[in-house]
Amino acid sequence: MASLDKASVRENVINLKSTFNELKQSGKLTSESIILFNSMLMIIDLILSIFLEKKTKKTKDNSSIPSSQTDKDETAKSQTGAHGKGKAIKDGVANNTRVNKTVTLITVDECTCCGEDLTRAPCIEIERRTKIDIIFEKTVEHMDGEVKHCSVCDATVKATFPTNMSSPLHYGNGLKAYVINLLICQMVSLKRITVLIQSIFAIVLSEATILKFVLRLHQALGEWEAKAIDTLLSQAALHVDETSLRVNKKNHWIHVYSSGDITLKKLHPSRGGQAIEDINILPRYGGVIIHDCWASYFAYDNCQHGLCGSHILRELTFIIDANGYRWAKNMKRLLQATCKVISKRKRKKLSEKEYANLQKRYRNIITRGETELPVILTKANGKRGKIAKSDAHNLWERLKTHEASVLLFAKVADVAFTNNRAERDLRMAKVKQKVSGCFRNKDYADAYCRISSFLQTMANKGINPFIAIQMVLNGQELF
Repeated sequence: MASLDKASVRENVINLKSTFNELKQSGKLTSESIILFNSMLMIIDLILSIFLEKKTKKTKDNSSIPSSQTDKDETAKSQTGAHGKGKAIKDGVANNTRVNKTVTLITVDECTCCGEDLTRAPCIEIERRTKIDIIFEKTVEHMDGEVKHCSVCDATVKATFPTNMSSPLHYGNGLKAYVINLLICQMVSLKRITVLIQSIFAIVLSEATILKFVLRLHQALGEWEAKAIDTLLSQAALHVDETSLRVNKKNHWIHVYSSGDITLKKLHPSRGGQAIEDINILPRYGGVIIHDCWASYFAYDNCQHGLCGSHILRELTFIIDANGYRWAKNMKRLLQATCKVISKRKRKKLSEKEYANLQKRYRNIITRGETELPVILTKANGKRGKIAKSDAHNLWERLKTHEASVLLFAKVADVAFTNNRAERDLRMAKVKQKVSGCFRNKDYADAYCRISSFLQTMANKGINPFIAIQMVLNGQELF
């Protein structure tokens, strides 16, 4: 079957409408014929718009598939973690490292050209060549406690060991931090970690022991998480999003809340309102939440809503590719131009007069778009289900209904144009699932969310994750 050219199909329909209007004006059609043809043209417009959308391929430029390839926007570049390489890590090394440096001097005793003795000749310059290598060093500390017999009361008395040596065998915080870093940050599987540790240190660590390290760190971060939530509740704007995660062969959802240098991820079996209520952050929040128009977020009117401009631009691109609507081109051009203007300003917002002009242009585009879109037929009495609408019509309705949320980035300085921050914070969870598969136990999935939230927050502050883990294990202050 020959492929249809979208431009020619649309042109043929326009020509058909023109011919129909000419016949109608010349009086060559009866009133019954006019009603019939008008109804047919309405149906043709609706079918054509949906058909062209079905035949248009979705790519990273005109849809949210995949979200990991979302392009950066101008305003997001000023937000924490917006750059591809992340925030620069501050200088500093872990406190359990040792540098063994040696300098060897190679003397020149004779001339390689004439054989002259140069033993007593002065050195005019030093040329240095350096080799850096790693030698893994295992430290073993034995602590022997005396056991004595009391001749007076016939009791056996044992020495009191330190609180961190309460059992016969202990692993130090350096080893724990190294293992947790491999598991959480580097996403190495449990089996590979056990093999690696055995090959380097001749220590056989069971998978259960490694998971105990994870749970202990998870518990140690409980206070940090509570303080992070309090910090998020005081922020002016909050990026929120969610993504799926497999736990024990069932679908769960990671909900992320990000602002400033704080990233918080919470796991819940539900995606919608029940999860938001149980997590209990949005019900107590009074600022602006930036999201991708998920209906569950709009249920909370205690806060303002900002919609992700990146999602809207990709949807507009798809509509332009599919149908070539002028209103979609104009809307995309308007949003991109406004975003560019705001990104170059220090105060990151428009003046009241400029915002009023933006609203006027926005509403003008929406009004003209209504005349371009096919008319939606009313649902017959007794019919169930939703009325068929094109993606273009659905987006037009969304832009009309949520005008204030779409344009909030131009009115409030703290509101970014996109929700890319939250999407980036969730991205590693999808990589983790792809590399290691699903979690078998929800406790470990919860631990992963809390620990990865902490490590992402520390990375936003410029602290290396490996050092951050040691800070927690050593009981250092985190705030």
